[in-house]
Amino acid sequence: MTSNFKIAFKEIIGIEGGYVNDPNDRGGETKYGISKRAYPNLDIKNLTLKQAEEIYYNDYWFALKLDYISELNISLELFDTCVNMGRYKASTILQEALNLLNRNEKNFKDLFVDGVIGVKTILAYNKVDKKILLKVLNGLQFCKYKDICEKDKTQEKYFNGWMKRV
Repeated sequence: MTSNFKIAFKEIIGIEGGYVNDPNDRGGETKYGISKRAYPNLDIKNLTLKQAEEIYYNDYWFALKLDYISELNISLELFDTCVNMGRYKASTILQEALNLLNRNEKNFKDLFVDGVIGVKTILAYNKVDKKILLKVLNGLQFCKYKDICEKDKTQEKYFNGWMKRV
């Protein structure tokens, strides 16, 4: 596990906290941000911090190829988005942001927004201004949270907490 992952994991655990079983939470039973919905065969209540760390590294950090994201603040943002919204949503938000930022580049063809971070996504990432990218990622994340609340009023109670992540 890389040093950037360890920093990100410590931050996520500080945000996610311990065991919760809120009936309105779409993830269901959750501990350290690991949900029963995402891991139906896992004993969530008895999940250890070490198990959570292994899940986060293998299924989130490594799967998103965050070791290829050179700026810690960008990898932290993507990791947090992945934990809160899922791997697919975090990946597609990145691809959408890169498409927006690279449109003025010569010979740039939009990335296929498929949720798979591969060579083309990393190459596109390397071309953009990282300060602007972080703002675009946050803007797109905000839009997703806003859409969730507009579609399902029971989720509005989570909005302020979600805004702390943006």
